[in-house]
Amino acid sequence: MATTNPFRQLPSVDRILSDQRVRALANGGESGIATIIARQAIESARQAIAGGSEAPTEDQLVESVLGLAAAAFEPSLRPVINATGVIIHTNLGRAPSSDEAIEAMAAVSRGYSNLEFDLEAGERGSRYTHLESALTRLTGAEAAIAVNNNASALLLVLSALALDQEVIISRGQAVEIGGGFRIPDVMAQSGARLVEVGTTNRTYLRDYESAITEQTAAIIRVHASNFRIVGFTVSPSIHELGSLAKMRGVLLIDDIGSGCLVDTRQFGLAPEPTVGESLAAGADLVLFSGDKLLGGPQAGVIVGKAELIAQLRRHALARAVRMDKASIAGLTATLHHYLRGEALSKVPVWRMIAKPFAEIEKRARRWARAIGQGARIVDGRSMIGGGSLPEESLPTKLLALDGEGGYVAEIARRLRTGDPPVVARIERDVLLLDPRTVRPDEDRALIAAVKEALSA
Repeated sequence: MATTNPFRQLPSVDRILSDQRVRALANGGESGIATIIARQAIESARQAIAGGSEAPTEDQLVESVLGLAAAAFEPSLRPVINATGVIIHTNLGRAPSSDEAIEAMAAVSRGYSNLEFDLEAGERGSRYTHLESALTRLTGAEAAIAVNNNASALLLVLSALALDQEVIISRGQAVEIGGGFRIPDVMAQSGARLVEVGTTNRTYLRDYESAITEQTAAIIRVHASNFRIVGFTVSPSIHELGSLAKMRGVLLIDDIGSGCLVDTRQFGLAPEPTVGESLAAGADLVLFSGDKLLGGPQAGVIVGKAELIAQLRRHALARAVRMDKASIAGLTATLHHYLRGEALSKVPVWRMIAKPFAEIEKRARRWARAIGQGARIVDGRSMIGGGSLPEESLPTKLLALDGEGGYVAEIARRLRTGDPPVVARIERDVLLLDPRTVRPDEDRALIAAVKEALSA
């Protein structure tokens, strides 16, 4: 008796597509994605048969197609619950947006907007005007422009103002930022010639002064936003650099990184340079991020002298790195929180930083009671993170789950791959979850996720 060829038992693509459940993927019509997925499912079945497996039934193949389709239509970019305690978490999207910023972004995205249209004059306008008023009022700068991130801001400034000229920087500030990008590489891409002075830990004012030549366009200071050199160190203040730049007729560009507009000392944190202080010290241009301590969407903000900002707007690169309408709306709404004096209550980053310790402890204990199963409360620290206030942290209370290394790692994996994903941290074989970075309206989902992960 002849053996049945298992490959012949596989249904055709058309037969799979004729199944009502598969047709529903395309609402009863033609669907290129359904055809592609059906072919993938049949090819996977062929490979499995070649490896010695039995041929799947038609129903099993249809289920495979439905599973593949569900995965294909699942967005890769998803919301997660950040229980790490890192407030500005670069890998988790940096600063979350305020409700008002989200609504402003949605409002201009639903339909048309006056992005580049002057409603009063009835003619073409500029997208740069929407942010400038708020930025100049907050910082005291003459003018402002915002682009898509701070690396773009630096690239635009140097391309427009220092092409084929020298820019002086301390060796201790020629740093590498996130993702392996290095400040010297960004500067070199602009066409400016980098001149490093001083040493890693000690750079004197005289080092800058002796390096200035007729080819020098600017002195640049890059704030150490994600690292700290301690001990035997020297660096001139921004006031000293401002006086030197003015005396020698070169520009002073200050990349302060985090975009802090609030006095951090009130929370027991180290002082972070503010935009206003830098401008008052003599900086011609100040650069900072929109999605760090400023607490808005991703952006690179440049404020300073009006004639310099005008040059940046006219440069060809400005169009390549410009912000989109949604980001402009979100950043404007965020800036308005500062203008209204409500940043600590409205901007999520500052609301987390200012959150009372007693409130955090109360929530942690409520989590522990609801979860049970050995959950306990321990002291800990919440990190500011995201290239802001390096090594600075705030006291917090953590939910702790003990276990052997493999067990704890498995619980963390189950949390990450759940719905919604919950990201925690592990220290010394203990899984830790910090209420500081979890929104109160996420408490129920987090508790349910932890209980499910423990019982799975």
